[in-house]
Amino acid sequence: MKKFTVAALALTTLLSGSAFAHEAGEFFMRAGPAIVRPTEGAGGTLGHLNGFDVSNNTQLGLTFTYMATDNIGVELLAATPFRHKVGTGATGDIATVHLLPPTLMAQWYFGDSSSKVRPYVGVGVNYTTFFDNGFNDNGKNAGLSDLSFKDSWGAAGQVGVDYLINRDWLIGASVWYMDIDTTANYKMGGVQHHDSVRLDPWVFMFSAGYRF
Repeated sequence: MKKFTVAALALTTLLSGSAFAHEAGEFFMRAGPAIVRPTEGAGGTLGHLNGFDVSNNTQLGLTFTYMATDNIGVELLAATPFRHKVGTGATGDIATVHLLPPTLMAQWYFGDSSSKVRPYVGVGVNYTTFFDNGFNDNGKNAGLSDLSFKDSWGAAGQVGVDYLINRDWLIGASVWYMDIDTTANYKMGGVQHHDSVRLDPWVFMFSAGYRF
């Protein structure tokens, strides 16, 4: 009976988590793999080629969150640069694109300051900058050159959940959807082209976090 009572008290302490929850004024950082899966599309010449494709990519994701109240958080998503291969069904891979998509979110955390599990939703704005873009030999052999992409601003949405292990550490998972529309500028046979490109990725992140 004594062992049962001790076990019950330990379980109650674990589940209550009153000393562990997100609270107003806290700052915490999460880190883990961030997987970008574009839902791509294109107009212009690229759109007329069958099977326009932008590859998935996984990088280190970082989020920095400040709790303005027990339920309202402000989060910045950052990451190491993503590297995507671009191609079509007709040509295969023709280019490589690098991008950074920092995203600022306003979040609502469900539950209260005694909750150990904190689901949340967020809305915000994404800025995506493109750099170090270029055609590979396959693209160059097709007469393509001078590739660049216009930076993008767009809306973003998010759902996620945190599980607080103890006062300092947590684990979590989050999913974002980002509106990323850009323009691909390039030359084909010396003629300038400006094609609309839609990336609109889903971003999945699994993380461990530390609270300060």
